Amino acid sequence: MDFLQNHIEALIFCSPGPIKVIDIKTCLSEMFNADIPDEDIAGAIHRLEEKYTGEEFSFQLFRAGGGYQFLTKPAYQASIGIMLKQQSKKRLSTSAMETLSIIAYKQPISKTEIENIRGVNCDYAVQKLLDKSLIEITGKADSIGRPMLYGTTTKFMEYFGINDLAELPVPKEFTGDISTIGENTDLKETDAQQPQQ
Repeated sequence: MDFLQNHIEALIFCSPGPIKVIDIKTCLSEMFNADIPDEDIAGAIHRLEEKYTGEEFSFQLFRAGGGYQFLTKPAYQASIGIMLKQQSKKRLSTSAMETLSIIAYKQPISKTEIENIRGVNCDYAVQKLLDKSLIEITGKADSIGRPMLYGTTTKFMEYFGINDLAELPVPKEFTGDISTIGENTDLKETDAQQPQQ
């Protein structure tokens, strides 16, 4: 059993991004309390590359960004694409969408200001949006108590397929006369059409 290869395999697998050979060497040197020759590391990596080219594996070892990482093979991109598409279509709740809309258009904005606009407590919605990385804390207000201010993230733009906040749709402007709200215009028209006596 190739213990060195297994350790390198574990390091590459656990690394969140491409791991460089120098970082692999540093980890192994500390692990074994000895200097590991570069050619031994290169040989183990080469054996891993050969191992994962086999058809029994859906992923393989790729050299990227100056380091190594495991990525799925191109043959499986279609099924992975469907999964990612389905995940991206998971809808936000109505309260989360309302809260997110307010933040998007009014940012930076405090939770109190959001609640004043919505008229309800929005602790849960704000926390859900933070968990999904659609919003982030952008600072603190200068007002009393220095409440946290919220704004949208780059993931928010990815989620809605925009490149800039300027691409957000413009809210409809209400230009009608406010005094007409609630009045029955049909009755007015009927009265106007009746002949004067």
